[in-house]
Amino acid sequence: MIWLGTKRGYLSDWITQQWVRFTGRRVNLTSELWLAGPIAPVTGIGSNYFESLAEAEGLRISNAGKATGIVGDFNMLAGSSFIPSKVHPTISRFYERTSAYELDAWAEWCGLFRPFGRLLAFIFSRRLQQLNVPLSSLDTSKGMTNEVLQFIESSTGLLRHTAWFRRLKGTGNVLYAGFYSVCTLPGQSNPCVKVVFPLPNGNAIVIMRTEYRSDGSFVVTSAGEHSGEPGFYFTVHAKTGMVWARYVRSLRESIHVFSDNSELHADHVLTYFGLTFLRIHYRMRHQSVSL
Repeated sequence: MIWLGTKRGYLSDWITQQWVRFTGRRVNLTSELWLAGPIAPVTGIGSNYFESLAEAEGLRISNAGKATGIVGDFNMLAGSSFIPSKVHPTISRFYERTSAYELDAWAEWCGLFRPFGRLLAFIFSRRLQQLNVPLSSLDTSKGMTNEVLQFIESSTGLLRHTAWFRRLKGTGNVLYAGFYSVCTLPGQSNPCVKVVFPLPNGNAIVIMRTEYRSDGSFVVTSAGEHSGEPGFYFTVHAKTGMVWARYVRSLRESIHVFSDNSELHADHVLTYFGLTFLRIHYRMRHQSVSL
C-alpha cells in the first residue's frame, strides 16, 4: 500500500475521501447533528482506538459487571408508526442487553460479487480493522467476541457513546466496530437506528428505519431516495471544521430479527443497485451475565 504521509494516509483511503469531497455536499454538523460521529486516525482502528477516543473526549469506558445494550431503552424507537410493544419481548431484550448474548454467524457472498469481497478485504478492511465482512462461513466457524462499550462523561456520568465491538475468534480480525444511537431525521416522525463506523479522517454512517411485523419480528432497513433519508452515508472531516457528506443511494441493507422462543436469529442482506451481494445469518443465544 502506498503511504502519502500523516495527513493523507494511504493512497486508497485518500482517493475515497476525494470522491466524497467532490461528489458530496458540505455539512454543518451544528445544524445536522444526525451526521456527527466518531472518526478514526489515518491508520484506521488500532488496538488502542477506543482508549484514545475516550482520552481525547474526556470520557471513561465501562463494559464490566453488567449486561449492556446497543439501545439503552427500546422504547426510544417509538414513533407515529412504530410501536415497540408490538415487537417480541425477547428481541427488545436483546437490544437492551446485547452483551449478554453469544453470537454465531454464517456468511455467503453471492455470485460475481465474491471477488469484490476479497478485494475489499485486501485494500481496506484487513488494514483498517473495520467492516471485516466474512468472506466465507469458515471465517466465522470459531465464533466471535461480543462486547458493548459505554463511553461515560467523567464529570457528569452521562452516556456519550455506545460501541458494539466484535472480533473473529479464528483470525483475531475486527469484524465490526460501530457506534450505536437513536436519531430522528429532519421531517421524519419515527426515530431511526444510527450506526457510525469510524474510518480514516471520517466515517461511514448507516441510518435505518424501523418496522415491526405481525409475527413480532423486527426489521431495520437503510433505504431512501436522497440525502436526509435513511440510508448509507460517507463523511470526510477536515481540520478546519468542514465536513463533506456523500449519500450512497445504491447501497442498501436490511436486518430481520426474529425469535423462535429458545433463541434469536437475524438475516442480514446487503444489496447494490438492487442486486444482493451478501447474506449473513446470525444466531444469538442468551448467557448468564451479572446484572
